[in-house]
Amino acid sequence: MLSKLLSAALLGIKAYGVTIEVDVSNGELPRFNIVGLPDVAIKEARDRVKAAIKNSGFQMGSKVITVNLAPADIKKEGPSFDFPIALGILASLGYVKKSRLDDFIFLGELALDGTLRSVPGSLPIATSLAGLGKALILPAESAREASVEERVQVFSAQTLLEAVQFLNGETQLDLVKVNIRNFLNPNSGLEVDFKEVKGQFSAKRALEIAVSGAHHVLMIGPPGSGKSMLAKRVPTIWPELEMEEALEITQIYSVAGLTKNFRLERPFRSPHASISPQGLVGGGGGIPKPGEVSLAHHGVLFLDEFPEFRRDVLESLRSPLEDRMITLSRSKQRLSFPANFMMICAMNPCPCGNLGQRSKPCRCSSRQIEFYRGRISGPLMDRIDIHLEVPAVKYDQLASKIPAESSAEIRQRVQKAREIQKRRFRGLSYFSNAGIGEKHLREFCPMEPGAEKLLENAITQLGISARSFSRIIKVSRTIADLTQKEVIEQTHMAEAIQYRALDRS
Repeated sequence: MLSKLLSAALLGIKAYGVTIEVDVSNGELPRFNIVGLPDVAIKEARDRVKAAIKNSGFQMGSKVITVNLAPADIKKEGPSFDFPIALGILASLGYVKKSRLDDFIFLGELALDGTLRSVPGSLPIATSLAGLGKALILPAESAREASVEERVQVFSAQTLLEAVQFLNGETQLDLVKVNIRNFLNPNSGLEVDFKEVKGQFSAKRALEIAVSGAHHVLMIGPPGSGKSMLAKRVPTIWPELEMEEALEITQIYSVAGLTKNFRLERPFRSPHASISPQGLVGGGGGIPKPGEVSLAHHGVLFLDEFPEFRRDVLESLRSPLEDRMITLSRSKQRLSFPANFMMICAMNPCPCGNLGQRSKPCRCSSRQIEFYRGRISGPLMDRIDIHLEVPAVKYDQLASKIPAESSAEIRQRVQKAREIQKRRFRGLSYFSNAGIGEKHLREFCPMEPGAEKLLENAITQLGISARSFSRIIKVSRTIADLTQKEVIEQTHMAEAIQYRALDRS
């Protein structure tokens, strides 16, 4: 006897419907085949499903079972089809009313005792398939996540038996509804603040500018100067997440299976220098998964010891830095993940870290220093808006009892600058000064004659690239926004030019 029901699978952060077709017939020898390009985890569902059905009190007998996952030309992976496969078998055996199967979408992994376990991607699935007008039956934890999508009904089931009884009209399942902000746990804020950073006033100023305009930053300084400490506090001066941003971040973390640890704050991702290109930008075997650049969406990607990253890893950043998304192409599919992040990099001035220090002499030769800095290519360096020198903190600053400016105070200025940009770019595809397109550069960045002359002199003397030229203008636009000025003045341009430390050196 044949039965059909609907499940779903992920492609990137989008989902598509998967029809589960189950045929059960009599046979002398029992067989259980799954077709439709299943991966190893799906093939192993045979043993999980049989044990779960038996331990839920149902009898299968000696049957020939064929399961087809349609469309059959797309590879499927993961254990999320356990639950719908089990229901399809039970419907074919007469334990479940087939008429009720058409009203729902089913996902879930099965334990051997019939308990339902959560699966990743329930929110993107609910969002992508909301237009079908079907409710979802999911494991409890996945149901809580999927119910953030307001357009669908989501029911929570603890066990396979509980779901069968609900479909037969014998019991009721809990209808789940969770507000996004409750789901993201708003009480788990960062326990760091810029007021804890002694000295480094110019570095704080540069990071304020960077956050205000969503500019990428490279911090150069000796070990112990506070580069990591500064970077970890950058999320505390970002404006609060908007609802649309929170939903986008939640979808990415859902696909990656990380929603358990997700908190209501902008992401701060700090991968180790040993990371692979796939780990950084996404990919991997099977269906590609989001990488660190996507997990940092609407937040910060911090790369400490920047030159220690492999050259191919660093070069893989060039596309997402420019396009604010990453596109992964495979033989039969092309997936895009959002990657609108702010990158903060940190490096020493030389391999030993003591270049320019009076107290500790540098042991590096000029060739070693050149090789060390040369590990970062020119095209990648051009894509970093602000080059910031972070010197060692002096004793009088460390010992000072004068309270430093708090993150809340800095955030107020950042918020005002962001609001100016939001009004300026209304109706366009970008929302910050860092994303201004070349055709709008002169329109949105008017300069007084003194500022334009200063920029001309800097370009002539430094010999910087056309891309760096644009980025200096965009940074000066952000500095002007922080002072509530419509026209870029000479002082704004001078400050922007000084944030090209490596160009000057």
